[in-house]
Amino acid sequence: MFDPAPKTLASPPAAAMPPARSATVVPINSHNIKVACSNCNLRELCMPLGLNRDELDQIDSVVNLRRKVKKGSLLFHNGEKFTSLFAIRTGFFKSYVASEDGHEQVTGFQMAGEVLGLDGIASDHHTCNAIALEDAEVCLMPFDRIEELSRDIPSMQRHVHKIMSREIVRENGIMLLLGSMRAEERLAAFLLNLVDRLHARGFSQSELVLRMTREEIGSYLGLKLETVSRAFSKFAEDGLVEVDKRNIRILRSDLLRDILGRPDCA
Repeated sequence: MFDPAPKTLASPPAAAMPPARSATVVPINSHNIKVACSNCNLRELCMPLGLNRDELDQIDSVVNLRRKVKKGSLLFHNGEKFTSLFAIRTGFFKSYVASEDGHEQVTGFQMAGEVLGLDGIASDHHTCNAIALEDAEVCLMPFDRIEELSRDIPSMQRHVHKIMSREIVRENGIMLLLGSMRAEERLAAFLLNLVDRLHARGFSQSELVLRMTREEIGSYLGLKLETVSRAFSKFAEDGLVEVDKRNIRILRSDLLRDILGRPDCA
């Protein structure tokens, strides 16, 4: 249905980061470590398929840096100059925008195999903040080199277009969520989408650990914290899920899909 991967619902005027949050950010450590996309177990998720050996070598020459990001640290912030895309190798991120008074609006949750930073292409500056929800590692992809490769490797250009198209579809999905769905429908769509994305990465199709808080889920879905908690309790009472703090086990995905009124929300 929708992909809560990266992007923004709306971009406020280059709001500065709230001082308290900025003061607690842990510095990002960069390591000049060679990364071989051809040997990465996430290659099929973030790189085009069907590349020959020479094309893989060209991509390996571009994606040659990894960056470790500590939990609670910013990968990039609103207003920062855009230079690279970031392929998430491990970990989980949250993207959000902040108003001048410090209010946060969560705009997406991103996981391993997904790409962050597309928001900066249009204006050469990032229009949202991306923060690690757990210790993470990303591969840096300088965008000027990506553009060069796209001219030389047609499948690379198509893949970049596919990623950008997926963002448009995801934003349309968010608008549908916020505009026409009840609270339970929003949470059901969110859980099903999240577990489907995790399953594509080899994880369980029925169990997951929420890296985000219920308050953050509420911000993303346009719901109050109390409403999110009531919806979780209702799902548990009805036997749809088991909830143990942040550990979620989906017992009846078919009934969750029935809540949406369609057989498949992916």
